[in-house]
Amino acid sequence: MVGAAAQALWRHLPLALNTALVFSVTAEVSYLVLLAAPLEPSQKESAWSGAWKAAHLCAQYFMLGSITWNASLFLKTSPSIRGVFFSGDFVGQGWRYCYTCETHTPPRCSHCYDCKVCVLRRDHHCVFFGQCVGFRNYRYFLSCLLFMWSGLLYAVVMNAEVFIIILKEGVTFHSVALLLLPWIMLVTGQVTAQAFAFAFIADTCVVGFLLVSAFLFFHVGLMVRGQTTREWYSSRRPYSLGPLANIRECLGVRWYVCWLCPLIPSALPGDGISFKVTGPLEPMQ
Repeated sequence: MVGAAAQALWRHLPLALNTALVFSVTAEVSYLVLLAAPLEPSQKESAWSGAWKAAHLCAQYFMLGSITWNASLFLKTSPSIRGVFFSGDFVGQGWRYCYTCETHTPPRCSHCYDCKVCVLRRDHHCVFFGQCVGFRNYRYFLSCLLFMWSGLLYAVVMNAEVFIIILKEGVTFHSVALLLLPWIMLVTGQVTAQAFAFAFIADTCVVGFLLVSAFLFFHVGLMVRGQTTREWYSSRRPYSLGPLANIRECLGVRWYVCWLCPLIPSALPGDGISFKVTGPLEPMQ
């Protein structure tokens, strides 16, 4: 019982840490906008100052809401085979038998030992969310990545002044150590808690932006090519229908607007069970 509780806690720890980081970055950027906004002295008391801050806060919380909304729908939308009826008439090329789930599974479906179930059109198991990315929730995964990327880009731009302040006296050992090793500087008493918080969150924004950029562009490339991560490893593209059709297969019939808001309905054209084969199923030599 204790082991199961510890396993559940470990599984959800990355999600909790990411949630804390997202809200910490939002709070820090809100502080920069409201109290330390980089405005000229002549602008600070003007009406433009209030409009500038309001516009930034609206953009910021729109991105935060989109991230949390898409993440919530991603977690609520199960990509597994639970509740899916497989008729024996469909069993054919590309189908396999899963001895763990004790059922035949369709093409592009594979078993996840973390989720303990087979997943339709399984792409990968996302450790940051603690759930697989598959046929039904791929749209929310991509949309969440997109808004995380735009939010982190915005945060990096807003934190530019933090880097400027840290480096205003030149590239010294103190400034470089504060940027690269803020924890050590805090523990040794070289900086205040406020300076540490700003440096740590600014560093987190830069590193997070680079990581999310890599994930986003990689998965957009997969979507356009009609591949899953598993198929990319084996250099296979047997289900590619062309760029636009591939995007439609992942995002649904309203692929051109559904990424703007998770509430926009966009029915997927397929069922996650049968796929049109357009190329060789075996790995390319």
